[in-house]
Amino acid sequence: MLPVQQAEEIIFNAVHPFNSERDREIVDLLTATGRILAQEITSKLDFPHWDNSAMDGYAVRYTDVAETNAEKPVKLEIIEEISAGKTPQKSIQFGQAARIFTGAMMPEGADTVIMQEVTQREGNFVTILNSPKPQAFVRKKGTFSQAGTALLSPGISIGGTEIAVLASAQCTQIPVYRRPVVAILSTGDELVTPEQPLKPGQLVDSNQYALASLVSQTGAIPQMLGIIPDDRELLKNAISQALESADIVISSGGVSVGDYDFVDQILSSLGGEIQIRAVAVKPGKPLTFARFNDSSKPSSILYFGLPGNPVSSLVTFWRFVQPAIRKLSGISQGWQPRFVLAKSQHSFKSDGKRESYFWGQLHLVNGEYEFSLAGGSQNSANLINLAQTNGLAVLPVGETLVNVGDWVQVLQV
Repeated sequence: MLPVQQAEEIIFNAVHPFNSERDREIVDLLTATGRILAQEITSKLDFPHWDNSAMDGYAVRYTDVAETNAEKPVKLEIIEEISAGKTPQKSIQFGQAARIFTGAMMPEGADTVIMQEVTQREGNFVTILNSPKPQAFVRKKGTFSQAGTALLSPGISIGGTEIAVLASAQCTQIPVYRRPVVAILSTGDELVTPEQPLKPGQLVDSNQYALASLVSQTGAIPQMLGIIPDDRELLKNAISQALESADIVISSGGVSVGDYDFVDQILSSLGGEIQIRAVAVKPGKPLTFARFNDSSKPSSILYFGLPGNPVSSLVTFWRFVQPAIRKLSGISQGWQPRFVLAKSQHSFKSDGKRESYFWGQLHLVNGEYEFSLAGGSQNSANLINLAQTNGLAVLPVGETLVNVGDWVQVLQV
């Protein structure tokens, strides 16, 4: 039984992120949200594209208004009006100004904008009442970014702000990493789908649906392979099929030491290198991790055999599988498990023999995180009180008690 940190190191070291050439695809701008950028984005454009006004007012030459004050105002002739999107038609000469609006292109000869609030207009003339700073309210060409420089770096997740940058750069075909394919199957004669009538002794297969949802939320493509009975050959065929089509395979159940727990045997028979058989974590001790090296594929296929108990299955997914999927997907930062320090609103305890996880809700209150334990029993088969969980409080090996008000590490999920 491996310590959690050692198991984490083995798993994460086995994950090799997608290759920017081999695992790249092109998507259009409208479908790029949530995808991972596979290549640096540059533009032929300067940002701003040209000198423009940051204020409604008047475009002037600074030398004409440098000594202006209320006792010594300056009157300038308005020779043009420039709105956003309009190209200036005239050059500003001595004693002249142009009426200009926010975002409009600066006319030749002008280098400063006077905000309209410190002016008085009379017909085609404007009186300047205050002296501005040189180049006031002018956004100079290329001050945000110059043509050819990097706008976005590879390995980032594309969100709304990145979409805005891509659109501004007129980049409509976006190079992104392909989404990992994750095959999911459940094992056990006792399992039925949510649509089937439930007979005595049977259980609804909630794991496959929960895992598929979590895989989708992680940005990967879930491939649901259904329920596989406790039959060695059927299970072997299902795992073989999954290994052919997926980057990662997840099964739930069949990894303990029962008479019908065939997963580890099957993985070995198929050529898998089993690196983990159990982890000192509660819930979730019977965790299998294996690698399959296929000469026809550029990288290893990873296999996670999760426990069958619903909470154990999800805890091990959050702790080990979700970060592995994120790393594989090509994201450069933030794929690791995310822990925060929170003040506990409840007391809870463990036997201290394994790293123990307690589920509940994490809230940010007045700049500090607080953790509230989910109501009801903290039992690995009790998925009912798992609803609305967004944090798992962690008690390390050797620690047995958290009191109300104590600070505790919480895994964000």
